[in-house]
Amino acid sequence: MNAAELSPLLAGYDNVILDLDGTVWLGSTATPRAPEAIAAIRAAGKRIAFVTNDGSLTPEEYVRKLWSIGCTAAVEEIVSVGSAIQYLLGGRAPGATVFVIGSAPVFKHVTDAGHRVVNGQPEAEQADVVVVVAHAELHYRELLIATRALSAGADFISGGMDRNFPTHGGIAPGTGAVTVALEYATGRRARSVGKPDPQVFQVALERLGGGRTLVIGDHLESDLGGAHAAGLEAAVVLSGITDSDAAHAASDPTPVAIAENLAALVLSR
Repeated sequence: MNAAELSPLLAGYDNVILDLDGTVWLGSTATPRAPEAIAAIRAAGKRIAFVTNDGSLTPEEYVRKLWSIGCTAAVEEIVSVGSAIQYLLGGRAPGATVFVIGSAPVFKHVTDAGHRVVNGQPEAEQADVVVVVAHAELHYRELLIATRALSAGADFISGGMDRNFPTHGGIAPGTGAVTVALEYATGRRARSVGKPDPQVFQVALERLGGGRTLVIGDHLESDLGGAHAAGLEAAVVLSGITDSDAAHAASDPTPVAIAENLAALVLSR
């Protein structure tokens, strides 16, 4: 694979920010020829960041998953919503109490930011901060404790407002669905750090350095809208949540390109 096999679209960009679910993979399977597309981007000397609203894995686990489907990656290229939450919480005085709705990697991001997770502790309902990232073992009691903590004045941080995300079996509810339930229960509004909030893209841009950057994703609101909020151009692939009619109807903003999948967008043949 060499740079000549990249599509003309990529010629004007120095960096590429790639979404994961629906763009690079569906579940545990790569989208068609995604490893070839990523290899071609690298061979052309372009820098890559992988940005995801999924907080179920650590950056190291994302790297292992990418390698398992044939895509090379490094930890510093992974910007998960957990990374963005850690970045935000890192600006707060250390030692805050945090109630977490999320999987184990989110807990680690909170503690790595210098704060104390109080899940299972008596003070959970009086936590200083509530962090919300959808996870497979979500329980009503988590919503109950979060509702009480938020009603008592806790700060409210969400890992993103995605309504849903694609899986092999069909769409699944995303962090946005859980966040909106808590907003409705409490009358509070969350500070979202996941896509489409530009914060997660800013974290990626800091790691990439200078140059012109293209965002590639499957979600009009999260990927296209988030890129626009961060001042970046975006292309949409149809291998995930967005269908052709919706992609071609998008006008505010308008994608710079639409393709069936990552390889069709990135490769010239």
